Amino acid sequence: MTGIPTIRVESACATGTAAIITAYNMIKSGFRDSVLVIGAEKMTAVDSAVATTLMARAGDLRWEFPFGCSFPGYYALMATSHMAEFGTTKEMLSAVGVKNHHYGAKNKYAHLRKEITLEEAMKAVQIAYPLNIYDCSLISDGGAAVLLTKESMAKKYTDTPIYIDGIGMGSDTMRMSDRASLSELKGTQTAARSAYKMAGIEANDVDIAEVHDCFTIAEILAMEDLGFYEKGTAGPAVLDQQTYIGGKIPINVDGGLKSKGHPLGATGISQAVELRKQLLGEANDRQVDGASVGLSHNVGQTGQFVNVMIYSRGN
Repeated sequence: MTGIPTIRVESACATGTAAIITAYNMIKSGFRDSVLVIGAEKMTAVDSAVATTLMARAGDLRWEFPFGCSFPGYYALMATSHMAEFGTTKEMLSAVGVKNHHYGAKNKYAHLRKEITLEEAMKAVQIAYPLNIYDCSLISDGGAAVLLTKESMAKKYTDTPIYIDGIGMGSDTMRMSDRASLSELKGTQTAARSAYKMAGIEANDVDIAEVHDCFTIAEILAMEDLGFYEKGTAGPAVLDQQTYIGGKIPINVDGGLKSKGHPLGATGISQAVELRKQLLGEANDRQVDGASVGLSHNVGQTGQFVNVMIYSRGN
């Protein structure tokens, strides 16, 4: 590929969708006809402690990281806040992990293809209360790619193009301590509103969602912040298996970050790849019947970058 123009996009764990959005805008502006978007990460070159420390530097470097904050700790704060405010339980958090491992076990591209029971999920070794090892996403190697092109050229590459109907972007304060609430991500709410408006849909029009479950509490927050559920009701919905295939809104039926893995720069692009499979009916025993509208939700840092995208089969 030497000789063609290349750029590097950086947006922490939301880098994948930031790159897709960059490519989309290059094409919409007429600057390029087609853009290949590639995301890759090799995280296992260092041990878990070093990887966790390096990722922690994506948080506030003045008042939080120097005092020991890391991402398991940040999301543990969110989990305990949600528990205190809405009565969310450890069982509800664990149910997210059980569901995502159930589908990850069916995904040949998943990092950890392993079913777990609710009892196993609840009794695993603790990482940062109330989160244990089955509440935390994986340190993974991986890559993904998508080709974007203008609509008039799409049939040159495929008979079954998938369309980007909506894009939303949001942000929040760098310091967690500056936020009014730790039981929601304002950036997700902002990004979702923009994406729904651009696509001309509402939350209940979404058939399948890929959300950024870096920790199990993150999936519950996303369910509420994206408008699928009222605040405080996502936890019980997970226990009721409403996010399984056949439920109200299937979520992360590829295993999510929890089981499929979280190779940072590839994650948002992997979500697009999965939604393409689902919208074309190519997901085999993980297929959501009749899926025509898919949503991806990709979070960088602790919500300082949030991208929401709406994909469809088109008219």
